[in-house]
Amino acid sequence: MDLTPDQAANTVERNDCPKCEVPAGSACRTRGGKTATKYHTPRFVLIAALREELEVLIPADRGPGHPWKQGSAPAAVPAQRTQKPIRIGYARTSTARQELASQLEALHAADCHKVYKEQISTRVKVRPELEAALALAHQFKEAAPDTPVIFTVHELKRLARNAAELMTLSAELQAGGIQLELLTGPLTGIYDPNGMGAMFFAVLAVAGQIERNYIREKTLEGQLTAAKKGNHGGRPKVIDDDMLTFALALKDKGVPVPEIAKKLTIKTGKNAGTNPSVASLYRAFAEAEQETEAAS
Repeated sequence: MDLTPDQAANTVERNDCPKCEVPAGSACRTRGGKTATKYHTPRFVLIAALREELEVLIPADRGPGHPWKQGSAPAAVPAQRTQKPIRIGYARTSTARQELASQLEALHAADCHKVYKEQISTRVKVRPELEAALALAHQFKEAAPDTPVIFTVHELKRLARNAAELMTLSAELQAGGIQLELLTGPLTGIYDPNGMGAMFFAVLAVAGQIERNYIREKTLEGQLTAAKKGNHGGRPKVIDDDMLTFALALKDKGVPVPEIAKKLTIKTGKNAGTNPSVASLYRAFAEAEQETEAAS
């Protein structure tokens, strides 16, 4: 920032604050009615000299932390707004063996205001730096709705593991009015969700739906195949067919259910080698009775 703190403060205060609604000439205020410690982002983000700053502190002579007081209206003309895009960059590699340098170089060359980076496996669903980058992009867009905000990545595969994840991300960008920029690859370019790029986002959404349907169909096919082989999924039975046959025979002889449970031993699972509970035995009897009634 080329401006001194006082010059920056005076420049910011040439405009009303759209967040805390203080008039021009005054510092920002908190909900509690005190002078804030830094100006709200919507107030300074459109000032060309302050575009690179993520926060602008309020000078001590404005009394940060003290009860807010309205200042004098500025004599200067409000600063002109600029439509220069705001770029937020994101770089990612899957392992520490892969290098980030080429991605970072490309993102800085694209004039990204801030670049987030992380080395994280594609198997990890939560990516903190990606979420932080998206949050900042949304913050800038909310602060400056008329200024283009572009989320920039080196290539499309840095964003998501599959089409479904990419669809979810594209829907988030589209809802926030944030553009997507790809620096390399066959889809190189900037895609505006509210302009010509809307078709690109629509294709991503369709691709995501197709992949979800494909996964669902393959899952159902796998379940049907397993069922034909006698595997119906879920946890293994505590009381298998042999145990149930023995237990029913003892029950027909009048042996009390608690005594029957003590004569049985679970063969598989984490409880292998122990006796089944009385509740499990009653449940097995009830299921056997239902199957008998259904078959008759």
